[in-house]
Amino acid sequence: MNKTLSFKLGTIALLIVLLLIPLLMISGLIDERQQLRDGVLHDIAQSASYDQQINGPLLVVPYRKFQRRWIEKDGQRVEETSTVAGHLYFLPETFDADLGVDTELRARGIYQARLFHAKGRLSGSFKLPARWGIEKDYDDYRFDKPFLVVGITDIRGIESALELSVDDRRVPFEAGTGLDWLRSGVHVPLAQLDGQQAQAFTYGFDLALQGTGQLHVLPVGRTSSVDMHANWPHPSFIGSYLPSRRDIDEQGFTAHWQTSFFATNLEDALRQCAIGGQCADFSERTFGVSFVDPVDQYLKSERAIKYALLFIALTFAGFFLFEVLKGLSVHPVQYILVGVALAFFYLLLLSLSEHIGFGPAYGLSASACVLLIGFYLSHVLRSLGRGVGFAAGLAALYAMLYGLLSAEDYALLMGSLLCFGLLGVFMVLTRRLDWARVGRAA
Repeated sequence: MNKTLSFKLGTIALLIVLLLIPLLMISGLIDERQQLRDGVLHDIAQSASYDQQINGPLLVVPYRKFQRRWIEKDGQRVEETSTVAGHLYFLPETFDADLGVDTELRARGIYQARLFHAKGRLSGSFKLPARWGIEKDYDDYRFDKPFLVVGITDIRGIESALELSVDDRRVPFEAGTGLDWLRSGVHVPLAQLDGQQAQAFTYGFDLALQGTGQLHVLPVGRTSSVDMHANWPHPSFIGSYLPSRRDIDEQGFTAHWQTSFFATNLEDALRQCAIGGQCADFSERTFGVSFVDPVDQYLKSERAIKYALLFIALTFAGFFLFEVLKGLSVHPVQYILVGVALAFFYLLLLSLSEHIGFGPAYGLSASACVLLIGFYLSHVLRSLGRGVGFAAGLAALYAMLYGLLSAEDYALLMGSLLCFGLLGVFMVLTRRLDWARVGRAA
């Protein structure tokens, strides 16, 4: 390869490297705008309510245990008595929840946060052993009034009064949980439980809960069944257990979870929480749904700019083909102007998507860049047909990029096929080209 051709290719490579500067600046701007958006969403959630998690119900029995031991005092054996306080915990035999969720948008400036309103009924049954399951030293225990507790992460989201149905009785809930490790929630006293005999009772209550972002449910029952239906068509199922059945369409989704103690091992986790105070393992065995758009305009813009270098390289490769095949001369300044126009596409995409959404913003930004570059190249390449043809190819590339961004699971496959196809086109067009002669002709 002679010096003239080497200098041309080196100049093109240098121009591509220089165009990385505005691309990096736009990428930093995307991160900055995303952080600003996240701050606004946090402020909206702070004014309304955060992610919500429903823990319970649990039956709690406070107790005091008298312990006796013999000690040596003044040369005599003396009996010493001490008292240890604690709680006994009982999980329900069955736990059923049927929740309907509606979502709404709250706006602050140009940013929007999606809130959810979950309404439904939680019900089930308890089976309690005689003497609260204590087989030895039962007479050393003194029990206080048992109560039922339901943990709710952010109690500001409770939208209506709560009332517990126990068999045929109705008892209102009270604020707080009375537990150090489960501070946020509600409780209701159950004075009718004496613990002397084995007992069984049913429970149920209606819950209306507001939150932002995610809704989690802790499957506390020996057998737990949760049904959820919502008007959100882009659910992201999260947590330790996926739904056994789900149906998603444009109107929303329905999902069903079914778990048992064999899968959750919550009894052992609750025992570790009660004895050792290690409650994170208990409260983390949840499942739920995220009501956040999985791919928002900032993430799509960030993914789009990753292909910017490929776009610029392909465009410059097209210019180079015109030079070697048609005998035209394209000045480096013309290269750089077209590259800057391609970089401005991403700035237009970011700014417009904040106001009209990613899809319309992409269409407008791509159309503006294609028209501008097509008009400019019709003069640079000295032919309206060449300019229109180049613009058509660029429009096809933008269409393929949009397909890559929309098909997240197949992005790698589509990108690989696109690059391989373009390489094949380049090789076919230059298959008869004598590169040494091209250099001498230049």
